[in-house]
Parts: sequence; C-alpha cells; structure tokens
Amino acid sequence: MIVGIIIAIVVLLVLYFISTYNGLIKLRNMVKDQWSQIDVLLKRRADLIPNLVETVKGYAKHESSTLEAVIAARNKAVGAKTQEEEMKANGELTGALNKLFALAESYPDLKANTNFLDLQSNLKDTEDKISYARQFYNDAVLKYKNKLEVFPSNIVAGMFGFKPEPFFEANETERENPQVKF
Repeated sequence: MIVGIIIAIVVLLVLYFISTYNGLIKLRNMVKDQWSQIDVLLKRRADLIPNLVETVKGYAKHESSTLEAVIAARNKAVGAKTQEEEMKANGELTGALNKLFALAESYPDLKANTNFLDLQSNLKDTEDKISYARQFYNDAVLKYKNKLEVFPSNIVAGMFGFKPEPFFEANETERENPQVKF
C-alpha cells in the first residue's frame, strides 16, 4: 500500500515536471515566434526607407542632415546583432522617421507627391502593424516571465536553465513628440 502511494506520488511529480517543462518550451517558442513577426515588419520598414529618402531628396536638398540621420538609423537597425540592439536601433529609426515626416510638412510639393504619399501610407501601415506586433510580443514575454517566476514552475525553469526575454519598450526617442516648425 505505501509502495503504491510512493509510486503514485513519483508518477505525479514526473508528470508535473514534464507538463511544466513542455509549457515553458511552448511559451519560449511563442516569444520567439512573436519576435519573428516583429522582425519581418521591421525588415519591410527598412526596405521602404531608401525609396522614401530618394523621394524626399528631390524636394528637400538642403535638409541633408535629416536624410542622413534616417539612413544612419536604418543602417544601424539593419546591422543590429542582438535583439536588444535591434530594439534600440529601431526606436532611433522611428524617431528619425518622425522628424522626416515633420520636415515634409514644410514642403507642400512633397506632401502632394503621389509617390511620397504612397510610401508614407505604406510606412504608416507598417508602423501600425509593428505596434500591434510589439504588443503581442510583450504579452507573450509576460506569460513566459510569469511562468519562469511563479512557484513551483520556477523550480523547473531554474533546473533547465530557462532565461527571461526582454520586453520591447519605447526608448526616449520614441517618447518625444516631433517638433514641427514653420
């Protein structure tokens, strides 16, 4: 009788560990999947930027510092090696794009250019998708972190070396409102 109870307890513990481990794997994979969704959208945005800059160049030749800042921010975002670097660089790119669009307000001919309007619309649509993807990513990170930190699943997470993932947070550049001066 006691042997049967001990076996049942051991079986339940093994099943709990297997279930918890599999749950952690699923949550970690969900975080990676959500990051991949963001990555796809960031690549799309990076691909649109050279066309946007070329369109603006024709109208705002003396605004080269703003255009150079956009290109530099894009290159930094594309060249990021880690997830944290990519998050930071894309925040800077968002700030540079905001300044570029604020600059465009000063050029009525540019604002009326259909190519510019189309690119601006595509970028806005992509930015909206990035915003939603960030939200889904952060939701997945929250679920994963909760599972890592809540007792008793934190024991299983510690035993198998599960590490938390960073949240995608807005940086200082993204929090600033662009200044539009006429």
